Amino acid sequence: MTKIINIGMNHETAPVELRECLASEPGNTVKVLCAMRDIPHINEGLFISTCNRVEALITTEDAKDGAASVVSLMAELGGLPRERFEGNLYRYEDMEAVEHVFRVASSIDSMIVGEPQILGQIKNAYAEATRQKTSGVILNRLMHRAFHVAKRVRTETEICGAAVSISYAAVELAKKIFHELKEKKVLLIGAGEMAELAARHLVRQGAGSVVVANRTFERAVQVADIFRARPVSFEEIGSQLLEVDIVVSSTAAKEYVITRAQVKNCLRKRRNRPLFFIDIAVPRDVQPEVNDLDNVYVYDIDDLKGITRLNMAQRKQAVVEADRIVREEAAKFEKWLKTLKVVPTIVSLRDKAQAILQAELRKSDPTLRKLTPGQREAVLALTRSVAEKLLNDPILYLKGRVGRPGLNTSLDVTRKLFRLDEEEDKDKE
Repeated sequence: MTKIINIGMNHETAPVELRECLASEPGNTVKVLCAMRDIPHINEGLFISTCNRVEALITTEDAKDGAASVVSLMAELGGLPRERFEGNLYRYEDMEAVEHVFRVASSIDSMIVGEPQILGQIKNAYAEATRQKTSGVILNRLMHRAFHVAKRVRTETEICGAAVSISYAAVELAKKIFHELKEKKVLLIGAGEMAELAARHLVRQGAGSVVVANRTFERAVQVADIFRARPVSFEEIGSQLLEVDIVVSSTAAKEYVITRAQVKNCLRKRRNRPLFFIDIAVPRDVQPEVNDLDNVYVYDIDDLKGITRLNMAQRKQAVVEADRIVREEAAKFEKWLKTLKVVPTIVSLRDKAQAILQAELRKSDPTLRKLTPGQREAVLALTRSVAEKLLNDPILYLKGRVGRPGLNTSLDVTRKLFRLDEEEDKDKE
């Protein structure tokens, strides 16, 4: 009986120094897949290798030896003894493995729930498996269903709609204020990691030009290179407030970098254009009273944390809904998997009908030659239709027995009734 097995480690079961041993080389995936092709215990195989996850997905007739082969491959890949990492591995079989794959593809199992990168990584892993010819009937079906599940989860739940990082929450707020970020100008003050990340998100969402200000101008130049931005001196911040729409600030200053008086002085010249401050500094860079000015919006790190906590609660509810979708789709896949047991008998039935049809047509060839091409085609269509209708009821019967007690008996009776095994024995002689 074919088993589906998933063996791997992720950010929850293994430290990064262990994961990177197995995921560091770009060609590892191809290396593993080529090795899988030569292992008798592995029928089909797929390998996923990212910074947070290393997994092998296989089908096998021998669960024990198949799993052992995968662990040996991982040991060889990382240059590590099995004992060094075996305790960090998880192992799922059959429907648990199917549900796990669906959860991974839907980013339910990710470090940041709802992140979109993992689906692309899985698609790349599957594409490589098809190129290396290690994916077959079962994994092909499983991966396409995984992509379908991921799409359903993203469409039917809010798992990707709620920001859970400080930087991303800031960007979502900016989108609410400006409706769209296209061509909006951004001023980045300081060089903190979260400020840079917020600026990256803004640019990805369509924000236009970026200006970078830093107390050390050389550092401003370095950060500006990242965003293809324009560096300015710290003293130019006041003049930049006249032009920009969004200010992201993250400095180590002990006093306010942006004051109420400074912002008020530029508002008249801005002609009521909204100005949005994202203050990720601790202590704060933007004087709180700035928020009292008309068309000026200030959000500090505590505001953003409150939003992420609320969004995290929403996302947890989305995970509950996503899990329901996963279980529903896994049940459908299990039903399809069970139909594979009747496929050989159905194929044998159709092959026998085709063989009989061809034999009878050969016997009637002298008569058929006297007919016009159109008449011959009509006779062929009639014979095919009769054969298909005769086979339709037994095929539907077999499919209907899938998942029910007595399936093996029904298969056995069908093969004896139509003498399918005798025909196969003749073919072997």
